[in-house]
Amino acid sequence: MPAEAPSSGDSAEPGAPRERRRRRGRARARTEALLHTLKRSRRVKANDRERNRMHHLNAALDELRSVLPTFPDDTKLTKIETLRFAYNYIWALSETLRLA
Repeated sequence: MPAEAPSSGDSAEPGAPRERRRRRGRARARTEALLHTLKRSRRVKANDRERNRMHHLNAALDELRSVLPTFPDDTKLTKIETLRFAYNYIWALSETLRLA
């Protein structure tokens, strides 16, 4: 009977330890619990980044509101109203300079 060539992963000798497959990159065999923990950790970090982004955006809009003339002063414009008002205010100032 002809001898067969060992297939990938099988060793030539019976009883010898099996050869492990090499993985590309940084991939590792992970358990389901570890994957769940990693996903949860990534989600928490993404939520934190988004929360910080929104805090910075809201702070910038508050700063923009502080330089826009509004009547009465206690009225707080929404985000979209602030952006539209700022655009129109800048346009009006530009037109005033152009006509002067």
